[in-house]
Amino acid sequence: MPDGLSLATARAVVNAVDAAGGYAGGVYLRSGTPGLLLMAVLAGLPGRLMRPWWRMHVNRPFPVAESYSSGMPVYLGDAEEAMRRFPQLMAGLPFPFGSLYVPVRSGPTVVGVLVVLRHATRGEPVGANDRRRLEDVAERLGDAFTELERDGTEIVWEGEPLTVRLPAEATRPVRVGHFTWDLATGAVTADDGARVILGTEPVDRPPSTMDALTSRLPPEDVAGLWTLAGMVVRHEGPRVRRTRLRGPDGRALLLELSGHGPAPRLTGVLLDTGTEPVVPEAADRLPRAIFSLDRTGRVTHVNRPAEELFGVTRADLVGRTLAEALPWLANPAYEDHLRAALFSADPVYFLARHTPATLLSVALYPGRDGITVTASTTGRHEDTADSGASASAGLGSPADRAAVLYRPVALAIALTEAMTARQVSAVVTDELLPAFGGRQLAIYLLNERRLYLAWETGFPRGFLAGFDGIGLDARIPGVETLTTGRPLFFESMAQLEEAYPGIPRDTDVGARAFLPLIASGRSVGSCILGFDQPRGFSPEERTVLTALAGLIAQALQRAQRYDSEAALARGLQDALLPHQLPVCDGVETAGRYLPGTQGMDVGGDWYDVIETGSGLALIIGDVQGHGVAAAATMGQLRSAVRSFALTGHDPQETMEATNRLLIDLDPGQFASCCYVLLDPGSGRIQAVRAGHPQPVLRHADGRAEVLDLTGGVVLGVDPEASYPVTDGLLAPGDVLALFTDGLVEKAGEDIDEGIERLRAALAEVGGVPLAQVADRVIARAGQDENRPDDIALLLACRTDPPD
Repeated sequence: MPDGLSLATARAVVNAVDAAGGYAGGVYLRSGTPGLLLMAVLAGLPGRLMRPWWRMHVNRPFPVAESYSSGMPVYLGDAEEAMRRFPQLMAGLPFPFGSLYVPVRSGPTVVGVLVVLRHATRGEPVGANDRRRLEDVAERLGDAFTELERDGTEIVWEGEPLTVRLPAEATRPVRVGHFTWDLATGAVTADDGARVILGTEPVDRPPSTMDALTSRLPPEDVAGLWTLAGMVVRHEGPRVRRTRLRGPDGRALLLELSGHGPAPRLTGVLLDTGTEPVVPEAADRLPRAIFSLDRTGRVTHVNRPAEELFGVTRADLVGRTLAEALPWLANPAYEDHLRAALFSADPVYFLARHTPATLLSVALYPGRDGITVTASTTGRHEDTADSGASASAGLGSPADRAAVLYRPVALAIALTEAMTARQVSAVVTDELLPAFGGRQLAIYLLNERRLYLAWETGFPRGFLAGFDGIGLDARIPGVETLTTGRPLFFESMAQLEEAYPGIPRDTDVGARAFLPLIASGRSVGSCILGFDQPRGFSPEERTVLTALAGLIAQALQRAQRYDSEAALARGLQDALLPHQLPVCDGVETAGRYLPGTQGMDVGGDWYDVIETGSGLALIIGDVQGHGVAAAATMGQLRSAVRSFALTGHDPQETMEATNRLLIDLDPGQFASCCYVLLDPGSGRIQAVRAGHPQPVLRHADGRAEVLDLTGGVVLGVDPEASYPVTDGLLAPGDVLALFTDGLVEKAGEDIDEGIERLRAALAEVGGVPLAQVADRVIARAGQDENRPDDIALLLACRTDPPD
């Protein structure tokens, strides 16, 4: 029996698809890797066909990621709306379909996203009723997750998704096997027919539980059976549902479950279709090969011409997946055609290579419960001498050539958004490897005529260390692909070893592709793709991989410039901030600065502590915008405030003079600022504020409050602006927190919520040193990988009065 997490999730997916009138659905759940969602359940689509979408990073521009990060539903009625909002989604799945995404919460925490796919409603938004029904399903799933967490089950998914077959509407079947299932006790009573069909002979030792009865079924059928049982039980009155199972010998079985009355008991009826077709006899008389697939990709019906065309019997086809039954048609070159039929309601036509010398005209006719496929011979092609094309590639038509381009387009779009070399490498891992079925990736960057390993994934630990820092005179494919500018493709490791005798190898025997990374005639590095199994590379794949290598090189070249400029800019920012705060009797201070994680420009945040003749000045400010200009303005303002404070100006005069100076220096530039003058002996404070967030005060007894300082407008707007002073008192043990808005701002959230979060965090801090308080506060903010703004934090704690 599947575990509670799997069952609750599978049940919700089936209910969601039914509630929203969809044809497929799934749930993404958080994983053990921070920022990575994994598909936990997939219903209505073949798992193998959706492999590139099993993983989803929360910072990627896809609707699943946005719904998870924002905590808000995303409803896309048609392809046009999806293209406007999420072009990368449509680059990878360029089909006319609608999709709905609803976050799932366990308590207040978003732990996953419920997804439903359905046919497009062109020009019509998703209706309010569908939204409400889907959100109800998500809420019930969240309640189930909350109960599971109370029982000690962590809502985290690892591994591959559980595939579930969607139930079809029931019609009266021919009944050949029966069983009764007592859900209260788990006991099962089955007749001889049911036991024989499910392969649980001998009949004199009948199975006593459903697990025993279904022990020889595929896992997805067992999960689907339990989900179907839950659907029947939860509805009052008679309820009948039907699904298909794959028997222990691979044959397709029909299962009908019904629930009657208040008792938690189900009756089941099994129909064994055998190896004979469950289609009208007339289908055998048609000259064209016809067979059907269900929505998980299994063959359900086959006519006689199909047997003759494919040279395979019905017994070898029915009940098997497309990859098992007709591997030539399940080739990756044709996967987008099958996806097109599964995602949209329109027929799909294409040419497929059945044998190296034969092309078939294939048509896919989709429906809610599956696809009907027709195939006929179009002619023979004898020219198969192209050394770049192998029979396994199977790219025989313009449609095939277009299909192989779809997912690489997503890589091209994603590369435009990557800024650092690490981000570029991560995008290549997430987009390029799934697009071509690869498992290993290595990227080397050129520096001083040597190649240095910048990124690797999938290789045995330490295997690539021997190639790190290798010179351009070495005779290995990773070097020669760069020095010659020619990509190198090897269909197996044996072929690679034949070309480069003695080259070290890992444990894999699969194919390898070595791509030169050259941008605008400048050598950037080389890229290695590894595959688990030997495989050919068609001319189209070679062309696409070579072109993508150029895009990767351009992105890496841009990232190298970014890394250099960012390092220079951060150095400038660091130079403008105080490296050491003054030590003052009676007051302890701590300052922290954290750069933003998005964008390559420095910000204008600053803080300062100045010993004046009137007391200790605590200053924090934030210049509008980013970049060198903002940093330069920040440096000028910091110098101005310091100068005014040291020459005896009180807080109000200092703020007003700084305001006028900013207007004279840079009209149109704005800045916020908060200036607090503290008398260490008495604890008296005088504070002025120019459009800056209110400080937070933590009292010695642990209470924390947001201060209410009267403020003026931001600096740089009104030369006549006035900045009134607010008086207060800082008692021994009190901690005053000044900060910039980057610490409390979060996308889709009111800033007051962030300030309240900071207040609560300060209230929770016990009697720890001030430096640790600053580290804890800044560490929480640093957990956000998509923080657009810089953060400055200044803490001041009044200690015992000086003697």
